[in-house]
Amino acid sequence: MDREKVKILGSGVSPFEWRIIWALKMKGIEFEFIKEDTFKKSSLLLESNPVHKMIPVFIHREKAISDSLIILEYIDETWIQNPIMSKDPHERAYTRFWAKFSEDQLVEPSRIAFSYGGGASKSR
Repeated sequence: MDREKVKILGSGVSPFEWRIIWALKMKGIEFEFIKEDTFKKSSLLLESNPVHKMIPVFIHREKAISDSLIILEYIDETWIQNPIMSKDPHERAYTRFWAKFSEDQLVEPSRIAFSYGGGASKSR
């Protein structure tokens, strides 16, 4: 069913979109990857993420979700096979702490690494 189709909008190089791709592959979920030009944003990207206008964007059941950590939680809650997160609340909190810490450490270096001509490629 096309409505159930999973899509990811991304640049192909962002570590934030790669963790989504790895989670989907780990769970055996097929998806379509739609490459976005981060400087010349498509109407699909702007409609799917009108607040931040950045990648990655995850689309499922014709509804968009942005922010890679939120997307990972959605994936884990929607497809329960091969869980990413533990059932134990303390272990989940511990995992969330380290995910947030690593993300905070990646954001600025990623923006610097992927910036061209003074502009930065935003992704999260």
